[in-house]
Amino acid sequence: MTEASIADHGLIGDLQTAALVSTDGSVDWFCCPRFDSPSVFGALLDDERGGHFRVRPADRAYTTKQMYIPDTAILVTRFSTEAGAGEVVDFMPPTGREATGNHRLVRMLRCVRGSMTFEVDIAPRFDYGRRAHRTELTAQGAVFSTEALTLTLHPVREPDDARLAHVRVDEGDLRVTVELAAGDVRGVVLESGAAGPPREIRVAEFERLFDDTVAFWRSWLSRCTYSGRWRETLERSAITLKLMTYAPSGGLVAAPTTGLPEQVGGERNWDYRYTWVRDASFSVYALLRLGFVEESAQFSLWLRDRVEERAGGEGGPLNIMYRVDGSSDLKEDSLEHWSGYRGSRPVRVGNGAADQLQLDIYGEAADSIFFADARGLQVGHRGWSAIRELLDWLAAHWDQPEEGIWETRGGRQDFTYGRLMCWVAFDRGIRMAAARGRPAAVETWTAARDAIYEQIMEKGWDAERGAFVQHYGSSVLDSSLLRMSSVGFISPYDPMWASTLRAMDAELVTDSLVYRYDPGASPDGLRGSEGTFSLCSFTYVDALARAGRLDDARLAFEKMLTYANHVGLFSEEIALTGEQIGNFPQAFTHLALIDAAITLDQALDRAARK
Repeated sequence: MTEASIADHGLIGDLQTAALVSTDGSVDWFCCPRFDSPSVFGALLDDERGGHFRVRPADRAYTTKQMYIPDTAILVTRFSTEAGAGEVVDFMPPTGREATGNHRLVRMLRCVRGSMTFEVDIAPRFDYGRRAHRTELTAQGAVFSTEALTLTLHPVREPDDARLAHVRVDEGDLRVTVELAAGDVRGVVLESGAAGPPREIRVAEFERLFDDTVAFWRSWLSRCTYSGRWRETLERSAITLKLMTYAPSGGLVAAPTTGLPEQVGGERNWDYRYTWVRDASFSVYALLRLGFVEESAQFSLWLRDRVEERAGGEGGPLNIMYRVDGSSDLKEDSLEHWSGYRGSRPVRVGNGAADQLQLDIYGEAADSIFFADARGLQVGHRGWSAIRELLDWLAAHWDQPEEGIWETRGGRQDFTYGRLMCWVAFDRGIRMAAARGRPAAVETWTAARDAIYEQIMEKGWDAERGAFVQHYGSSVLDSSLLRMSSVGFISPYDPMWASTLRAMDAELVTDSLVYRYDPGASPDGLRGSEGTFSLCSFTYVDALARAGRLDDARLAFEKMLTYANHVGLFSEEIALTGEQIGNFPQAFTHLALIDAAITLDQALDRAARK
């Protein structure tokens, strides 16, 4: 089992794949050539069989700190020993919009004071550790290869430099010792899809690569228009979301990891390396509020293409999730040979929920398109045709049981949140048709929208509990319904909504942290429990701010920020112990953080002007 916890990692990436680097200088997770490809380094899920790429001082008596170069996705891990101080600077130069197998994992070694000897340990385990590899050591570097993938190691050094001479191969793994004095810069570049054999890279070229990567991230971040109270926090979330976006398609992965547990030792271990329609739709709303127009436009085109692919097909115009290239083969399997994070098994790859019926995705998609259209990203003819197809299908299919937003495996229900978002889908479609003068079955859509409203008020409201409930016929609360006021279904000052918030305060909220629902009261087909869901905790802040409970909202928000890791990243959930659990970092959480901060900022500003 890996010694590093989930939160003991920073994220780097090149906009087609990503890597997690621990505070101990180890690349514990890296899939290549894409987010959803098999792993090469997977120590986070099995330290013995997963593989790693570790750089650390030879002197084991060291302390370590980790940070990002400001306004970038370049990660610095600093080590201090009695002999000196050094650092490992990790980054991946961004790729372009064309899908490629060429990716570079750059590890810059620097001694900043005294002297330091680094040990570099490269132990790849291709295809989740299922495929043996060959290691070839050359005068200029090394090559790790299988039939499917080749990784080339390029050393960074100066002519006649002997300080990378301590090299040995141990059962296919490479071990290198690098001795540095103050001011020295050396390193390695691990490259997939290299055009040629290993080559020595000079320090000047290495530093230009670093400078170019800094310039890329700072140029991109300069487009951010947010200048509120939590600017640094939101900018880190924006960079994190950009790192999880697959540039060739514009699809946002839910997380770059798989198998990290919602309960340590439990079975709630899912593969999140795919693009959910829901998550990516939320990204349009959050990123547009920060001023990132290009990413929002790219996802809108991605969504249009998905609808067009399913035109005339069975099962609805959308799947709930896709691979990063837009394909839909997500067959779920288990890696039986891996022990899992702290013994949490099974370790799943693929996702069996891909074929579920989740009606809320249509509302989230329509809402994001409506928001973008109103802010200058006007929907074209092909896009409007796709929206019409989507809503015409939904008009005939909204009134049926489904699996719901949380992808439960306990059977279909009439989930209130699913109905709520169907209402949103029709409402936004009607508004766009009117605003743009577009042809549409407005009477049919209006009848469906109004029927859903009446149904939710009749069947989704529990008068005895004084709250809207998870699904019809139950009395279970569900924090997904925190969005009821933000989507405009109900006034944030309506007594029914105030009563619902109070009920959630008493049952789902624990010191600002929010549970999705109570699995004991509403069985979801899985054993065990889970932590509080960080998306819901930030959505709770948003709901409180809209309801005028500003002191409660600000305190809950500030408390939530204390659960971020040392470089500002959030996983999916927070355990009872306060540690981060679930896949990491999670896009949903960072999207909700952005929305909560902006909503709270605006509410505080309005209050200050009164």
